[in-house]
Amino acid sequence: MTVTQIVDTRVRGGRLGTNALAIVALAFVVLVAIAVALAPVISPYGYNDQDLARFLEWPSADHLLGTDSLGRDILTRLLWGGQPTLLGVLVAVLTFVVVGVLLGIVAGTLGGWVDALISGIADILMSLPGVVLIFAVLAIFDQDLTPAMITLGFLGSGSLVRVVRATVLGVRGELFVSAAIVSGLGSVRLMARHILPAVVGPVVIQASLFAGAALAVQSGLGFLGLGVHPPLPTWGSMVGEAAANLAKAPWLLVVSGGIITLVSLALALIGDGLRDVDAARRRSDRGRAPIAARTSRADGGTPPEPSDAVLRVQDLEISFGDSPPVAVVRGVSFEVQPGEILGLVGESGSGKTVTTLATLGLLPGNAAITAGRILIGQDDVTELDDRGFAGIRGRRTGLISQEPMVALDPLFTVGSQLLEVLKYASDVPASQRRARAMQLLSLVHLPDPEAVMRRFPHELSGGMAQRVVIATALAGDPELLIADEPTTALDVTVQAGILDLLRELRRERGLAVLFVTHDLAVVADICDRVIVMEKGVIVESGLVDDLFADPREPYTRELIASTPRLVDGR
Repeated sequence: MTVTQIVDTRVRGGRLGTNALAIVALAFVVLVAIAVALAPVISPYGYNDQDLARFLEWPSADHLLGTDSLGRDILTRLLWGGQPTLLGVLVAVLTFVVVGVLLGIVAGTLGGWVDALISGIADILMSLPGVVLIFAVLAIFDQDLTPAMITLGFLGSGSLVRVVRATVLGVRGELFVSAAIVSGLGSVRLMARHILPAVVGPVVIQASLFAGAALAVQSGLGFLGLGVHPPLPTWGSMVGEAAANLAKAPWLLVVSGGIITLVSLALALIGDGLRDVDAARRRSDRGRAPIAARTSRADGGTPPEPSDAVLRVQDLEISFGDSPPVAVVRGVSFEVQPGEILGLVGESGSGKTVTTLATLGLLPGNAAITAGRILIGQDDVTELDDRGFAGIRGRRTGLISQEPMVALDPLFTVGSQLLEVLKYASDVPASQRRARAMQLLSLVHLPDPEAVMRRFPHELSGGMAQRVVIATALAGDPELLIADEPTTALDVTVQAGILDLLRELRRERGLAVLFVTHDLAVVADICDRVIVMEKGVIVESGLVDDLFADPREPYTRELIASTPRLVDGR
């Protein structure tokens, strides 16, 4: 699922300005709101000024919309009546949005029992008899409309909780969210900066549609005489008065009912326009170039002598589900030494990605480590929660993801995202962070770092985006880079540049790299050692040269046989 984005005129397509009806509707609602707010200034009469000699008059120069049964000016009462009416709608919509967004984001982000609890609350809210509860609130609070509209917003928020939760669940799986977690962001900061902007589009749409419903409910209450404090009118109470004089003055219903209908229709059109914007934002024009293999030898000499490993995985077992749990990774053990590039290869479903996620503490909610240990340096991270991983992700480990264009948040510039990572994953003082960000961009060989800092992800090529991701991974000066298929979405020329950059970083900074891939040609190009996984277990491991020269397992031979042989018989 692509992130639902805020309207941004820098991105092609989906602008509200292309929907003429929505623009007209928005202008009408704004105009009505301004006129209602300025009622004390622009009203020609007082809302209770009576002229019994001129009751039920048709529209005239003195009374543009006529008079009611007590000779009061209809235009004046329409303007004054809009204040409690629109204020009640505003109260209901604010309650609807605040409750729905807060509960939806918390449920979608935290998951587990919190998600189950909030989803249950949302279901209860949607099943309660709203009309009965609103009548009860009006009786308890002496016909005060504000508590009644708060109740309406609270009852209606159940549907928004579901919408927001569904959006968050989709966004939570995006690579830029995983990258933010790996960079050290806590749950609150993650929700505020990366999750909340993603739900703005659906929330605005739902709020505009709910506003129309709230207007209908508020007008209905006024028609019944509930929540009305005469002589101050509401649009609903004016409809009630018009209904009482329908035979004598039918135009009264046209005026009072017409304004309610027009505003409700305008809100619906605004919602439709925003939905069109949101749908256009979901269209992605990212393409993928074909991948070609390179088979030149990895440089950098032989692997380092054994020492304190940067990463040690010991007898790891990962299971999904709980009735009973199914082990998808079993007995996996390996080490990554400082300055070493270790390849972890296997076809889809081999368990390599799940193993990698476990080292970062990013297993999905239905998965768990059921045996074994994972040590980063001397620290066992197997039992750490997100708070415990705060000092690990971004600072001691960095992630380079498979699809760079979705690993970056589309709503923020490159500079903003780099500065955020530097804030949470490094000890660089605030005054020096911008300079450090530009230094990181230069380190990954991006020309004109100042210009790159100002760009949004959609303004970058695939290769540039991947170099930005690498710069972000280096922001906390980690000991270990975990590269998850970092060249899969790139063409052969760009792929070669990324591999050269990783070799350079290993050589100059002594970085250890866990290189996850299904492509043995890339492994032959860059890795020192390789581990082959099949069906959740390691079937073979060894030095790259030895494994290519004399593979022992049939599965390894099949992988090698499927790799294009271009150089040195490999």
